[in-house]
Amino acid sequence: MGQENGSLVTEFILLGLTNDPDLQLPLFLLFLLIYTTTALANLALITLITLNSHLHTPMYFFLLNLSFIDLCYSSVITPKMLMNFLVKKNFISYVGCMTQLYFFCFFAICECCVLTSMAYDRYVAICNPLLYNISMSPKVCSYLMLGSYIMGFSGAMIHTGCILRLTFCDRNIINHYFCDLFPLLQLSCTSTYANEIEILIVGGKDIIVPSVIIFTSYGFILSNILQMRSTAGMSKAFSTCSSHILAVSLFFGSCAFMYLQPSSPGSMDQGKISSVFYTIVVPMMNPLIYSFRNKDVKIALKKVYSKRRF
Repeated sequence: MGQENGSLVTEFILLGLTNDPDLQLPLFLLFLLIYTTTALANLALITLITLNSHLHTPMYFFLLNLSFIDLCYSSVITPKMLMNFLVKKNFISYVGCMTQLYFFCFFAICECCVLTSMAYDRYVAICNPLLYNISMSPKVCSYLMLGSYIMGFSGAMIHTGCILRLTFCDRNIINHYFCDLFPLLQLSCTSTYANEIEILIVGGKDIIVPSVIIFTSYGFILSNILQMRSTAGMSKAFSTCSSHILAVSLFFGSCAFMYLQPSSPGSMDQGKISSVFYTIVVPMMNPLIYSFRNKDVKIALKKVYSKRRF
């Protein structure tokens, strides 16, 4: 990275979520509680699925990977965010900032792809149950997960590579609680037009395409549910699908609000609030919505508890 009309930036300062001193401690305790819940819930789910052979099915294979991604995804961002509430100036090195950006993009794109695979899995299970063992064979599931990680790797390389080509002169204060794309673009002293186009194209592909697939899948699922004769079965299916749709809508909706619009200094404060949902809230909600409300998981937990008592 060359030097242009100013000193070479070697570190950045993260402003954090708020500058109000009265909110620092309450927000620190709140987000510490959320992060602890996220870590424990996802670790518990990973352990439970790994140790229980009855949960070695395609659905729980995707849930295991989703929990792993959520755990890593949250850990990339939240610890640094918590530091913002405890120190006056939260410094992060240039290399550390680019590393955080890369892994954030990697896990965020992986999550989009895994949620898409899970929606397809539920579509096949409910709408084409006779073809389920063929359509969702272990080989197919492995290819879907491999594709998810490849998409995450390639997307993160593109986003981070485009940021690395920019020059940062004398401004180093990031109006955010982590190294995100648009806040970094606003600090560059070179043209960011190509970067904004890249974010809209690549980000749009990673957000819009999975969203269309997911909501189309759930549309077919809901249509199939409406044809059920059992009121109890219909009620249970609606309850499950509605919670899944809520989690997906929260994740993709907040991502779309942040990345599918041109960057502007005035939108950063709103963007920080939006970012809280897809970086902190959703990783906590996913294991609770997708798993611990599930009958199979409850049975597995009871078995583990019974064995420990015995």
